[in-house]
Amino acid sequence: MPPASATAITTSSRLREARTLITALVAALLLGLLAAAPAHAALPAWPLLQKGATGNNVASLQFLLRQHGGVVTANAEFDAQTRSAVITFQQNQGLAADGIVGPATWSKLVISVAPGSTQANAVRALQFQLRKHGYRDVATDGVFGPTTTAAVEDYKARHQLTGGMTVGATTWQHLLGSPPGSGPQGTYAFIIPREDVFDGRESLLWAHHDYPASDIAVEIGTPAYAVTGGTARLNGGLDDSCGLGVAIDGDDGVSYQYCHLDSRDVSHGARVTAGQPIARTGNTGNSTGPHLHFGIFRQGVSVCPQQMLIALYDGLVPPSPWTLPESGCTY
Repeated sequence: MPPASATAITTSSRLREARTLITALVAALLLGLLAAAPAHAALPAWPLLQKGATGNNVASLQFLLRQHGGVVTANAEFDAQTRSAVITFQQNQGLAADGIVGPATWSKLVISVAPGSTQANAVRALQFQLRKHGYRDVATDGVFGPTTTAAVEDYKARHQLTGGMTVGATTWQHLLGSPPGSGPQGTYAFIIPREDVFDGRESLLWAHHDYPASDIAVEIGTPAYAVTGGTARLNGGLDDSCGLGVAIDGDDGVSYQYCHLDSRDVSHGARVTAGQPIARTGNTGNSTGPHLHFGIFRQGVSVCPQQMLIALYDGLVPPSPWTLPESGCTY
């Protein structure tokens, strides 16, 4: 029988081995969870505002200051009164009182709001941001009603932001830090001249055969425009069913396909912006007559483009491509 000291050493050694094994298992589990977590795009930086700045970000700042009890006129100008209100707020929050609004000040200023919120000035600050991003039908009335809710829903879907309809710190940072035009208007454009839609506006709602897409009858040589910003990708060919094709891998995470083109005006891998001419329509490939075939692919799955096309044709805010249906537009 081994001595007690030897037994104690053996037991201690086994405990250390067990702890090492458990630690390794926990580490592996955590690494697996981290690897499985979805990746999110980096947030834009908070804007840096100081005396002399103007615009919707300043208006939002002023309404947020008012929500916190500041005495300031909301005139969208970072004037002496606004700077004084910022310094007072910074002092009350224990921040460096320099009158410059950066990340530390914004993180204390922004207030979570949601449908039905009664914090009217904070809602007005939100509404100025939504209008900056192209939601022109949103009134700056301080009421988080259906129109503001719809705009928030669309913006968050467009940028894959979570948290339901609540506008929290992450959404505030995205709204404030993103440049104007990162919403619908300025980001999306109708894909050909409106007057060149051969069969008229209602034809944009017509169903497509077999799978979700849209065929728009146009004369050969009609300019085709990028529906959104992204990277151009040349595909198809004269012997391909698509004919000469251009795809745009959009900055919104969605791909847009143009087919049956007569010529292409962009190179493979080129950056394009919404409304930029990218091609001339034609009758190449498997085509029964001059037309533009337009498809939208969300994570590789075809979705119905009709509601987006009709909204862009009418000059309205289009639905987010992330909310377009996968069925109901075929025959």
